[in-house]
Amino acid sequence: MPDTTNADEQTLIQAAQRGSLKAFNVLVLRYQDVLYSLTYRIMGDAPSASDATQEAFIAAYRQIKSYRGGSFRAWLLRIATNSSYDELRRRKRRPAIAFEDLAPSDSDDEPPVPDSAATPEQALQDRELNRAIQDCINGLVEDQRVTLVLSDIEGLSYQEIADHTNAQIGTVKSRLSRARASIRHCLQAVQELLPGAYRLMQ
Repeated sequence: MPDTTNADEQTLIQAAQRGSLKAFNVLVLRYQDVLYSLTYRIMGDAPSASDATQEAFIAAYRQIKSYRGGSFRAWLLRIATNSSYDELRRRKRRPAIAFEDLAPSDSDDEPPVPDSAATPEQALQDRELNRAIQDCINGLVEDQRVTLVLSDIEGLSYQEIADHTNAQIGTVKSRLSRARASIRHCLQAVQELLPGAYRLMQ
């Protein structure tokens, strides 16, 4: 088939649905950072996020023929959310803590802090804030964590989150409200790191 590197998304999807692994791999390259960012925020550590992202793409490839249009990004995010849930359940069943879970949290595998051409001091402060936020997210119960990530990080609507999590919109709103309240309380310990206006604090 012709080169798919610069093909439009719909062409790639159709080729993947016909069995083209090459076309699907291009889609993987385009969305791997998006899915990894989601799974990292839900899982809270790089090894588990990598596992969940890999499982999500495997599942997406197997299910690609069932894709019937709409936002392909949202379709992938739904699969990645389910993969994260599955990985969280596997983690609960582990008899002992894996050695990699004990590694420092400042790994290069973490989602990068946005580059704002800041001074070294500001960059360090941004990194500390990013880590503090992730620690607070990790402290949420599973359903609240997923809801918060999908809303305040991925920007999904209430209806999209309800579709992703098989929950009623009222349940989504309730989980999000409780999650934001918990995050606000958690971040009181690092107020000096917070900018004047921060989305999760609203």
